[in-house]
Amino acid sequence: MKKAIQLNPNWAQLRQKLGHGSAPSSNKSRTENQETLLGKRKERGDNEEDSDGEMNVLTPTSADTSITDEIAMDCEMVGVSPLGNKSALGRVTLVNKWGNVIYDEHVRPVERVVDFRTQISGIRPRDLKKAKDFRVVQKEVAEMIKGKILVGHALRNDLKALLLSHPKKDIRDTAEYQPFLKDGRSKALKHLAAEVLGVKIQNGEHCPIEDARAAMMLYVKKKREWERSVKDLVKMKLKQKKRKPKKQKKESSPAS
Repeated sequence: MKKAIQLNPNWAQLRQKLGHGSAPSSNKSRTENQETLLGKRKERGDNEEDSDGEMNVLTPTSADTSITDEIAMDCEMVGVSPLGNKSALGRVTLVNKWGNVIYDEHVRPVERVVDFRTQISGIRPRDLKKAKDFRVVQKEVAEMIKGKILVGHALRNDLKALLLSHPKKDIRDTAEYQPFLKDGRSKALKHLAAEVLGVKIQNGEHCPIEDARAAMMLYVKKKREWERSVKDLVKMKLKQKKRKPKKQKKESSPAS
């Protein structure tokens, strides 16, 4: 009678790793582990790691999505008018002081869109099919930024596209902040983000979430000095106003 062939322990272990003769529960456990890992990758989001696998500095460190006293805004434009050279609002994004999105909507312009400017705006025809009406977005944004410190880059363009105004004392524009200027001229947000934050943005289609986060982080990084300069400017204006002599009323000439 032949003896039963005994497998070398190493070979048996290899067979088990390859899945031969392994118990069903092992396969299930392996599948669950793979799904868990994939789930964690999805939860991290596309912008949390850069191409080198390092954590993106623009990634919010808090999950708080409340409306804070400081709000950063960024807009993307599309082209209207017969030649498509007139800008109209196509998307508006607001993030709070932690960089979490509190508002992000595509907008259906009043005029017909001729150029979606996809290479820069990232907006495609399908994005505007179910987009909100301009007037609705305008009203919602106005309510959210009212009484808040508004942060952004070249905000005059965004406010113009929204047909809104905002108190000058409550605007923190990274395109106009003196320490960020070069020879009196504003730098592009892309360059500021690289120089001050050490992060690359706007490589291809612009992402308004990323741009708003970059503007907010630039503000937060210089917040103490920035707010001090705003207070000093307000004080200086008040002093000038007090010093300014009041215009004396012209004395009426005596009747002849």
